[in-house]
Amino acid sequence: MNKNSLLTMNDLSNEDIFSILNDARLFNSSYKGWQLPMPQALVANLFFEPSTRTHFSFESAQLQMGCKVVDFVAEVSSVAKGETLYDTARTFEAVGYNCLVIRHKRDEYFKELENIQIPIINAGDGAGNHPTQCLLDLLTMYNEFGRLDHLRVVIAGDILHSRVAHSDKQALERLGSTVVFAGPQEWERPGYPTMDFDKAVEWADVVMMLRIQKERGAAIQGMSDAEYLEKYGLTKARYQRMQDHAIICHPAPVNRGVEIDTDLVEAEKSRIFTQMSNGVLVRRAVIKRAFGFKPFEERK
Repeated sequence: MNKNSLLTMNDLSNEDIFSILNDARLFNSSYKGWQLPMPQALVANLFFEPSTRTHFSFESAQLQMGCKVVDFVAEVSSVAKGETLYDTARTFEAVGYNCLVIRHKRDEYFKELENIQIPIINAGDGAGNHPTQCLLDLLTMYNEFGRLDHLRVVIAGDILHSRVAHSDKQALERLGSTVVFAGPQEWERPGYPTMDFDKAVEWADVVMMLRIQKERGAAIQGMSDAEYLEKYGLTKARYQRMQDHAIICHPAPVNRGVEIDTDLVEAEKSRIFTQMSNGVLVRRAVIKRAFGFKPFEERK
């Protein structure tokens, strides 16, 4: 596996995380030193699951970095004839592609790609990992609070099926913040400490809401959307009890009126669309890293 691949947050040291965040912030500034010699870079986006934000923020980032981009469509490829993921990835490597961005429904799909020598960026694996979503969440919090330690974060909703919950917990705890979880009991996850959501919204600096991942089998029988919102979601009443400085995050897509009241999606405390903008910046920084460029402050 290429040393510049990014598969899980464990591939990054704390120093690596802050280097990526710093690069992302410089991409969003008047800094003029970011132009990189990569106009011939060929990147393939292999998305085996539906995606809007991750897919097209990666493509936006790639194009802004000067890459040549191809979007892979599994339904009209040899995957439909039974080709394995490894053989698909190996084919892209053999015909001259320089980097692969992959999203797949299978947890840790990347374990079968260890012999691929070009960098692979994980755009989400099953309910396992989503490192670039985690990095954009971290950038949003870092920009808001100026630090990533001693923050209090509640992640609420479908914890069991969420790769975001896993990656964010992994990184935030390592950086010195406290993460708790809230939601239906049937979606709790071993080793993920829980807190009553009504108490958590008053305690937290960051309230991270998650949707119900029905495509992974998540469902609560006999409960309407309105009932779920009232019992487990971010209602206007809970919003009013948040701390003055606290913010709302959500990896999206948002199911309005289910995990969050629709009027709160763009409320004053919401950073949901800010996260999306930050996603492009972070993915530019991750692509830069994948091609072996040093952090900006180390460049000569």
